Amino acid sequence: MELQLRISGLHHQMLKNHLLPTDGLESVAVALCGRYIDEENIILTVHDIILIPDEDCYSRDEDLLQWPTQRAIPYFERIGKSDLAIMKIHSHPGGYNKFSGTDDKSDSEFFDSAFGWALNDKPHVSAVMLPDGEVFARFFYCDLHHEPVNKILITGDAIKLYGNDVKSTHDGFALRTIQTFGDKTYQDLKQMTVGVVGCSGTGSPLIEQLVRLGIGKIILIDPDTVEHKNLNRILNTTLKDAEKHAPKVLVIADAIKKIGLGTEVVPLQANLYDSMEALSELIKCDSVFGCMDSVDGRHLLNQLCSFYLIPYFDLGVKLEADGKGGINKICGSVHYLQPGKSSLISRGVYTTDDLRAASQYRKNPEEFESLRKNAYIKNVNVNTPAVISVNMNIASHAVNEFLNRIHSYKADPACNYALSTIDITENCIINVSEDDLPVDSYLRKKVGRGDIVPFIEMPELK
Repeated sequence: MELQLRISGLHHQMLKNHLLPTDGLESVAVALCGRYIDEENIILTVHDIILIPDEDCYSRDEDLLQWPTQRAIPYFERIGKSDLAIMKIHSHPGGYNKFSGTDDKSDSEFFDSAFGWALNDKPHVSAVMLPDGEVFARFFYCDLHHEPVNKILITGDAIKLYGNDVKSTHDGFALRTIQTFGDKTYQDLKQMTVGVVGCSGTGSPLIEQLVRLGIGKIILIDPDTVEHKNLNRILNTTLKDAEKHAPKVLVIADAIKKIGLGTEVVPLQANLYDSMEALSELIKCDSVFGCMDSVDGRHLLNQLCSFYLIPYFDLGVKLEADGKGGINKICGSVHYLQPGKSSLISRGVYTTDDLRAASQYRKNPEEFESLRKNAYIKNVNVNTPAVISVNMNIASHAVNEFLNRIHSYKADPACNYALSTIDITENCIINVSEDDLPVDSYLRKKVGRGDIVPFIEMPELK
């Protein structure tokens, strides 16, 4: 059983500011957490936070803290009426990286009360923040035994993984990545699970790069089969694949296995709107890449990643034709979306009218064919233009941005690259900072909400 805790960058910064004051003494906060549970995973996602004022504490020291749990009663009441979990998190300003005997006693008393209020016997979580912002944690169960959390994911300007202590051996392949991005990045990549939705134009070269960087596990999701028109842009596909209409995900999965670098691959020939299995696999990912044209698919991913605190990279390519056989503009975009900040809709990538039209097209393709949006080509009667060089450019930019979020190597802070527009016609890259993009007020309220009915508040999902 893998036990995982996730915290948005927004909440992690709030906790860091509160739990690590300049006086060097312990502080405490309480959080509500959403859940995801299956047979092999328990994931708790921080949803809302109460910062316990230092002045309300009975006593504060470098290694001791006493505080009034009455402050947490509103959260105790909420876990008594819902499936939410509760987290207690305090600081160890001296850097002690284990739970102390005092912590054991305090946690037992706190979670004994929590289970007295709770609607069910599902686990809650205790966590500690160290001076550099690192977090370690343990789950508490109804009999008050506890187990260490295997993985802690912070989804902010940076993507941080904690609790990841498995070390893999270094061979010649590994050293190439380590020399560029460091051993910690290589180890993180080996332990990460990444989802890729859309395995054609941008998805195919993106997958190739992730595998050759040593990603540990990759989830491939695409409903379509290989056609002759795809051969101009999907790596590792052949004329034989097109003739037998082989599923794209199976062709790419077979290629990954033949590469032989140890990446585990899970291919799912599915449409997101029709497959809870695919959505469940994405929930367990440490990052998700959307390589789709469809507005409603991109919207679904943005919403899913907000509810379950998953870093989301959205890739788009556009070629605008002049209607005379030539091209006016070739460009692409890479969006990095973190929970609680801006979204694709607040960034103006599409409107609610676009979303409504896309939904109607998906449900009634014959009637709403004219509503198709975001195609590669406008005004050109070619189904799949030969744009592999453009697709590979955008895919490479997305992978490099992913690496920058794990191991910052660019001159400016990572937050300055929330959106990159790669204009190939003008030969320039325009970057936009997260601070210059409007917050999505609806999704901010849903950060870390986890399981809910209807699922991610989208009743149309099957």
